[in-house]
Amino acid sequence: MRASARRLTGSLADADDVVQESLMQAWRQLDTLRDPAAVKGWLLRITGSRSVDHLRRRRLHADVTEVEDTVDAGAGRPGSADPESAAVSGSRVEALKAALAALPEEQRRCWVLKEFNDQSYEDIARTLNISTASVRGRLARARITLAREMEAWR
Repeated sequence: MRASARRLTGSLADADDVVQESLMQAWRQLDTLRDPAAVKGWLLRITGSRSVDHLRRRRLHADVTEVEDTVDAGAGRPGSADPESAAVSGSRVEALKAALAALPEEQRRCWVLKEFNDQSYEDIARTLNISTASVRGRLARARITLAREMEAWR
């Protein structure tokens, strides 16, 4: 939950606030959980929704700053690769961060929820209060833009 909130809010302090709000909401709405086996997805949906609400309140744009850990775990760690590979991986991560930062906020939110949080289109639609068709369109536009921006790294 904290990692998801961190990716969406761009701040550890904000992520901690969002997780606390999410856990309080989950506790209050525990009786609405239909399938106890789906608790992870349920909590991540609440976290995503609280993150979006937090961003709206603060009028901040989500800044994806922990891409290194998700995209290329181990790159740049001592002993994980030779210096040249570490430099190339670091450059690739920086290029992805820049490409993500350049995306419109609504596309970036959908992309982060899908790719980092592995949420379904329906879950993303509920989190962002938009239609599933809007989620599909935003993701398609984000993927096209990212593919174009990252073409040199293929």
